[in-house]
Parts: sequence; C-alpha cells; structure tokens
Amino acid sequence: MVAMQTQKSSSLLPAAVILVVIGFVASIALLIPAVRDSTQAIVVTVYLLALCAPVGLFLAVVFALLSGRRSR
Repeated sequence: MVAMQTQKSSSLLPAAVILVVIGFVASIALLIPAVRDSTQAIVVTVYLLALCAPVGLFLAVVFALLSGRRSR
C-alpha cells in the first residue's frame, strides 16, 4: 500500500483571490467620474485599495510555487 500524504489547506490562495478582487473593483471605481472628482481622501483610499491587486497576484505566484514544490 502506498501511504497517501494529506495536504494542509493553505489560506494563501483565498487571501490572494480576495486581494485581487478588491484591487480590481477599486481600479474600476477609479474610472468612475464621481469617485475621481470627490475629495482627495476618498481618491487616495481607493487608489491604495487598487494596489491590493498586485499584492494578491504576488501571493498567488508564491502559492503556486509552494504548492508545486509540495507535490514533488
């Protein structure tokens, strides 16, 4: 019999997906004139939220690299 390895579920991928979605929605919101023409604090906040997308993509790449090494 071959012993099956159990993999622990990683919370890295769901976190990456959530960050990408938040960043995508914020990026689309920056295209709306009502958001762009509002106060500077709102624009800066939405801009900082849009920066979540690259962070989420980086986490997804890290997850892919780590899960690829686990399967070997």
